[in-house]
Amino acid sequence: MTVKDIALPAWDEIFLADLHIHSRYSRATSKDMSVPVLAQTAREKGLSVVGTGDFTHPEYLAELEEELLPAEEGLYVWRDDPEGPRFILSAEVSNIFSQGGKKNRRVHTLILVPSLEIAREINKLLAPLGHLEADGRPVFGFPVKELVKLLFRISEEIIVIPAHVWTPWYSLFGAFSGFEAVEECFEEETEHIFALETGLSSDPPMNWRLSALDRYTLVSNSDAHSPAKLGREANAFYGKPSFQTIFQAIKEDKLAFTIEFFPEEGKYHFDGHRACGVSLSPKETKALGGRCPVCGEPLTVGVMHRVEDLADRPEGFVPPGKPPAVHLVPLLEIIAEALGKGVQSQVVRRTYQQLIELGGTEFELLLYRDLEELKNTVPAPIIEGIERVREGRLYIRPGYDGVYGKVKIFAPEEEKKEPTARPRQQSLFSLA
Repeated sequence: MTVKDIALPAWDEIFLADLHIHSRYSRATSKDMSVPVLAQTAREKGLSVVGTGDFTHPEYLAELEEELLPAEEGLYVWRDDPEGPRFILSAEVSNIFSQGGKKNRRVHTLILVPSLEIAREINKLLAPLGHLEADGRPVFGFPVKELVKLLFRISEEIIVIPAHVWTPWYSLFGAFSGFEAVEECFEEETEHIFALETGLSSDPPMNWRLSALDRYTLVSNSDAHSPAKLGREANAFYGKPSFQTIFQAIKEDKLAFTIEFFPEEGKYHFDGHRACGVSLSPKETKALGGRCPVCGEPLTVGVMHRVEDLADRPEGFVPPGKPPAVHLVPLLEIIAEALGKGVQSQVVRRTYQQLIELGGTEFELLLYRDLEELKNTVPAPIIEGIERVREGRLYIRPGYDGVYGKVKIFAPEEEKKEPTARPRQQSLFSLA
């Protein structure tokens, strides 16, 4: 869905939350993933609530206890910015185990808790069962249903969400390590599971094709490993931020809407073989017997293929009463493409900061601001880029086998030049 497809609630009726991120204590994560940087980035993005990530890591938990102060019920705030974005205590856990006659089940789980006290109890319980200090995302060798059982001995207020449920290697429904159904994985603990995280390579419309998932709330989070990725997926909640508001909305499937990465951009959307540069649709893969047409090795089966295998509804089916999903492209990427520059370039970063100062926050600009009001001060290609994203007028190449897909706003033949601002605003946008 695009911004043009739905009637968004008013900006002051909702708050946005990105519940799943990682700290610098996780592997392959930016050293900038710290509380102060997260608070500043969340403010620029327009996120009212952001996950801490990695509270299971002993050093990071000690850091959180030092950096955070209590705010609304179950939420915290950075001590140096008491009016800033709120933090919710979050962690991701990896379980690798055998179950149902199959070895090497690999399931990742997002955990949200309402207090530092409960986080400490969880760490105390898990410490003898694995090496919490080895990685921000600890690994355990017992079934994930046992993890749920342990957590709910501590508190009934804990939220447990299977993470990025379609990722091929590490997820609930993963093609290489997963299960056929939620109940098959969690068995007697299924009653404690009331939400699923769609992940970057799938979106709610793909999940709506499985009637068995109708009972679950579908949440979307960035799983960010660097500040720039914060909010690439997020959830919109009605009301004012608190842990209980988030808990009830997720439990009762009452989200306002979700913000989605284009799933084609995820690195496991289509089938393929990275070594040979081969990307295939599920239909093409089946016609080839699951083998790479170049080298003959087995293809990595992507999320779309797995959804097709388990779906019992046609593409495009929308269950009644489900929150809408809005697909967006991050503002930095829109600016970079509009100016014909790299995302990391100084001119793109500077322009981003100027736009935030002008438009409020990134999500206000992408979702709510009347672009007509900005046309005298913002370069035309950027306005055009935001309009195209709102309307879904994009060029998309799906990702495969660990290779991110490409979402382009402008066709290759549309040559872009660095724009100059209109004369009366040259001090704001001197981009030449």
